[in-house]
Amino acid sequence: MQAQSAIPSLHTVIFSDRMASRKALFFINYFTSIKSMYRQRFNSMQALRFKHFTRRSYALFSCIGREVFICTLSVATLTYAKADGVSTKPVHQTAAADTLGHEEVKLDEVLVTGSRAPLTALQSAKIVSVITRDDIQRAEAASVNDLLKLATGVDVRQRGGFGVQTDISINGGTFDQITILLNGVNISSPQTGHNAADFPVSLSDIERIEVLEGASARVFGSSAFNGAINIVTRPDRESCVRLSAEGGSFGSFGGDFGVSLLTGSVSQKLSGGYTQSDGGTKNSDFKRRRAYYTGSYTSRYADLVWQAGLSSQDYGASTFYSAKFDNQWEATRRIITSAQADIKPFGDERLVITPQAYWHRDVDHYQLTRGKEGAKNGENYHRTDVYGASLNAHATWLLGKTAVGMDIRKEHILSTAYGDLLPENEWKDIHGTDRRYDHRGDRTNTSLFLEHNVILGGFTLSAGVLANRNTGLDGDFRFYPGVDLSYRPNEMWKFYASWNKALRVPTYTDLYTSNSVQQGDTGLRPERTSTFKAGTRFRTRGVEAVVSGFYSKGSDIIDWVYETEESRKYHAMNIGKLDNMGYSVDATLNMTELLPGSFVTRIKAGYARIHQRHTTEQPVYRSLYALEYLRHKATFQLDHRIWSRLSASWAVRWQERMNHYEPYTKVDCKLQWTAPTYSLYVKADNITNHRYYDLGGVRQPGLWIMAGGSVKIGL
Repeated sequence: MQAQSAIPSLHTVIFSDRMASRKALFFINYFTSIKSMYRQRFNSMQALRFKHFTRRSYALFSCIGREVFICTLSVATLTYAKADGVSTKPVHQTAAADTLGHEEVKLDEVLVTGSRAPLTALQSAKIVSVITRDDIQRAEAASVNDLLKLATGVDVRQRGGFGVQTDISINGGTFDQITILLNGVNISSPQTGHNAADFPVSLSDIERIEVLEGASARVFGSSAFNGAINIVTRPDRESCVRLSAEGGSFGSFGGDFGVSLLTGSVSQKLSGGYTQSDGGTKNSDFKRRRAYYTGSYTSRYADLVWQAGLSSQDYGASTFYSAKFDNQWEATRRIITSAQADIKPFGDERLVITPQAYWHRDVDHYQLTRGKEGAKNGENYHRTDVYGASLNAHATWLLGKTAVGMDIRKEHILSTAYGDLLPENEWKDIHGTDRRYDHRGDRTNTSLFLEHNVILGGFTLSAGVLANRNTGLDGDFRFYPGVDLSYRPNEMWKFYASWNKALRVPTYTDLYTSNSVQQGDTGLRPERTSTFKAGTRFRTRGVEAVVSGFYSKGSDIIDWVYETEESRKYHAMNIGKLDNMGYSVDATLNMTELLPGSFVTRIKAGYARIHQRHTTEQPVYRSLYALEYLRHKATFQLDHRIWSRLSASWAVRWQERMNHYEPYTKVDCKLQWTAPTYSLYVKADNITNHRYYDLGGVRQPGLWIMAGGSVKIGL
């Protein structure tokens, strides 16, 4: 947001430390003395809100961390000004333009909620990986899942094209062990994690994707067993219309639209989209539809945010759940709604009270054999409703930052197979069919938390505990403590370490599945873990590197397994103790800062290695998920200019998975012409046409070429 002033602006200077603030005040007093009408505004010492970073608690990375002075210099001969405290290091947001053809103005001190009380990135004891808007524009990606493949610590096991169904895990865990959030709202399903990535938003709606690795129960609740992924939608700074369309291989085509309206303190956005394809392999065709609405109101004493979304998809499920059946089919529907307020009684960040309410519904229709109806043919229906409400507060005082709060989440499922059998008079009709829901499951999750943060210079200590009670277990409260430490000796280096505990309750799929190829177990015990993580970050002009290691000590881990060589069904069972340990290295070179005018604009590289130690008294012949971990993963990205506004982005990914999977290398490329109001692109997925497997017997398509474009029209 620009300061409202009649003075012509040439440059904006941001000062963020004490010495720089004194210099800023000198300039402010000098220039405002020329026009006394501006004296009160500049001397008010009020923090100015940057709308590109929101203070709202739904974002892991959310706002400027200190009071910021902004002054506009009106002397025509003054072309550049800088204070010693101004950071020139790259960060994960742009403050000026959202197109690749414009120079980015980057801000360093943003808030992260790796803790309950937001801390600046420099203060926080956690490092959160961020896929920025710039990364999204550069990437050869058709879905959120494609973007996550480039995150070093994330394992993406894709079944269908365009990410129709994808299992997402972190640091050697399983797809049920992470929490998925949309603008800070937990949209994870208690039925299964298979459909967790059914987002009602498209890539054009997304501002950034934030990945928090490791057990995070005290921040996001007990379901954040191995980490959390937060999708943050993008704000528009003006009223406009966005249109996009693309088409390509395998009969693929689709389009998106978005309408943004800004009126005073109220901002609203409506978007939607449609995609369909033949899929590129047998029985992998799909149709996807989505719609999304969000709005916000901003004032001194309260910020309000609300959202609603709908996603719908029908797809051939090939051999998704069993290699014995290559003609499976599935349809899913998802509805989400939420509302949240950040109430500031004193008009600043000394005390912030945040009430939140949300509801989402997931509907799943599955056929073991496509087109064959009836329970005897393996057809099932499931409808899951989640209702949630929370009240959180954080206060800044002499001894640091303290956060307290509570959360209540009710999970309810109606199904033809999952849950307890209902009396016939309680059966519910299934819309559009002659079938009825005859099973039901209910459980309530209650959480209380307390956390305190101490900040002394470059040292930060965050400690807290989550008390959690789930009626799906024994109804007793369980406690999940956590401690995070960080030390920043200077502006370039940061060292951090953390220890956190978490627990995961079995999904309804784990408990109740019963068919010819899978068998659940209502006697499953909840999973438990303790995670240790340590690392360091180095950052200087044009260079950033992060090295980290982790050790996750798990017990009663749930997996689907063959118990013997003669087994014909996968059984859900607690497979004993499972320890994951590993490390990762990430490095980014911003060549435009290191070598201005360089042909190559950016280089990114990453490598992760994981090792497992499994001990159990139960026999396990073959694992379907937990023991099929990604042992090695390496990524490489290179961006370069070609001519004028034409640029190219290359991505190479190599990985090796355990349990007899062949290692593979995948090469993608995107050519893009970027202008202020439109863009055109051609992208090629899997240039080498390598046919590979991410999960089971689901073969991935070969070379996939798409072309498209987008346009922005101001209103």
